[in-house]
Amino acid sequence: MDQNSVQTEADNQQPITYDKDGRPIVTEPTPPAQSDTTQPTPQAVYLSRAVEPAEPKISPEVKAKHEESLRRYPSLNLSEAEYVVSAVRRHPIGLVLPLGVTIFLIAFVASLMINYPLIVNAIGMVDPPSLDAVLFIGSLLILLFLIGGYIAYWVYTSNKFFLTNESVVQEIQTSLFSRHEQTVSLTNIEDASFLQQGFLQSLLDYGSIRLSTEGDETTYRFSYVAHPKREIAILNNAVEAFKNGRPVVDESDN
Repeated sequence: MDQNSVQTEADNQQPITYDKDGRPIVTEPTPPAQSDTTQPTPQAVYLSRAVEPAEPKISPEVKAKHEESLRRYPSLNLSEAEYVVSAVRRHPIGLVLPLGVTIFLIAFVASLMINYPLIVNAIGMVDPPSLDAVLFIGSLLILLFLIGGYIAYWVYTSNKFFLTNESVVQEIQTSLFSRHEQTVSLTNIEDASFLQQGFLQSLLDYGSIRLSTEGDETTYRFSYVAHPKREIAILNNAVEAFKNGRPVVDESDN
């Protein structure tokens, strides 16, 4: 062993303990110092994405249902893959009162017009209005009552409730010039129930349905619904299927 090797080995040895004369008793080689290694330079990786995301594929069956829903319900604003599962109908019982009042008023005025000469003679009216004037005023009143009855019918039937494969849409018409629309995603519906009160509602099978949403605790109601129990069953099945990622069954196919 040459002198340099001996010197290097001696430098690598470190005394552990010494005797009384100062001589080392046990030695252990000192591990060589690790040389600094150069860290690799990090590399930047750039990812790019398409400017326009890929459009979801729509099956021909869904597309056909979507186009059919647009044709039947042109007032609805449906997405590309959305179609109507059920259009909830209002029971005609809600028209009994407004149309009944309209018919009664028209019949009353017509009766007065027909029996005007008899009424004048019976009460002994002095210088009564002419028959032509009475017929003109009576005809005008009948026309106004007919217009009022039609407006009541139009407002009632303009209130609509639609269940689609993605949401619930309610079109609300409160008067001739007051209209608004409510749309609730099936994801946000927490509870759906129906209510029937009294013998008449149970006998004629109509009532109201109620929806409550998550978060803001908003409640939506739709009254005079025909077959409310059946409609709520359809709605609950649609909500469950949508939340679990299953296709919503179109009730028109059954």
